[in-house]
Amino acid sequence: MNEPKRIGLMAGGGDYPVYLAKALKAAGCKVYCQGIKNHACPELAEICDSFVTVGLGRLRSAIRYFQRNGITEATMAGRINKRLLFEPWFVLRHWPDLWTVMNFAPLLLFRKKDCNNDTLLTAVVDAFARFGIRFMPGTDFAPELIVKRQKLTRRGPTAAQWKDICYGWSIAREIGRMDIGQSVAVKNMTVLAIEAVEGTDDCIRRAGSLCPSAGFIVAKIAKPNQDMRFDVPTFGLLTLQAMAKAGAAVLAMEADKSILIDRQEVIDFANQHNIAIVSITEEDTAGEQSPFTENSPVE
Repeated sequence: MNEPKRIGLMAGGGDYPVYLAKALKAAGCKVYCQGIKNHACPELAEICDSFVTVGLGRLRSAIRYFQRNGITEATMAGRINKRLLFEPWFVLRHWPDLWTVMNFAPLLLFRKKDCNNDTLLTAVVDAFARFGIRFMPGTDFAPELIVKRQKLTRRGPTAAQWKDICYGWSIAREIGRMDIGQSVAVKNMTVLAIEAVEGTDDCIRRAGSLCPSAGFIVAKIAKPNQDMRFDVPTFGLLTLQAMAKAGAAVLAMEADKSILIDRQEVIDFANQHNIAIVSITEEDTAGEQSPFTENSPVE
């Protein structure tokens, strides 16, 4: 009998790593998980075959853990609180190992490159690759999480909201190209908030504070050259709860490049709070009318 395939999992915060670990186990894999300290869900320890906690600055230790367990293929999932980088004495407080200091000093200390998401995460996966550990997209193991082109809720966007979606889409694409963020909130063809280091949910909350009349749209899309191994636009119930509280009316995501966790729960919540969710393409935004009317059937 063949030994089960071994897969490494680098887990940040949120529900996505939990879902992915369960999908890997259901596929018959042995899962060796490293949960980022103060980020990863404790439930992962019960799901995975092996679970350890690793600090953000202990990259060589993380590589050794995978090596000891014979891991040559790995995936990463979950969010990292990037605001940690700006805490006082970040480097000293997270006690990086010498190998990490030597390899990441040009980024974090000497600022020879930017510290945007793609730059940092590409450096991480390249570091693992030098030791024979290849990172793969999490959606290779859970393709059902990818959202196809469709209207997911009973309600679709109004004509005015569709104009805001198209305008917001162009802004989101540009900030994605610059690796600033992925989300933008718009009402009446006016940008209310753009996501940066704070993350999508805080961007939504800020938009709500600036738009007490509510009814704004949120567009979150992939970067023009999205690396599906990391930082893929991901949605779950927490984002919809933030939208409902802030007064957002529509969520527009990019078809075939977005991840939706707990899909039915999210859709049910959106329907209860009269929030429209659509998954569309770049080509859709070139049209003056939404491909999904307010009363078109849910696919």
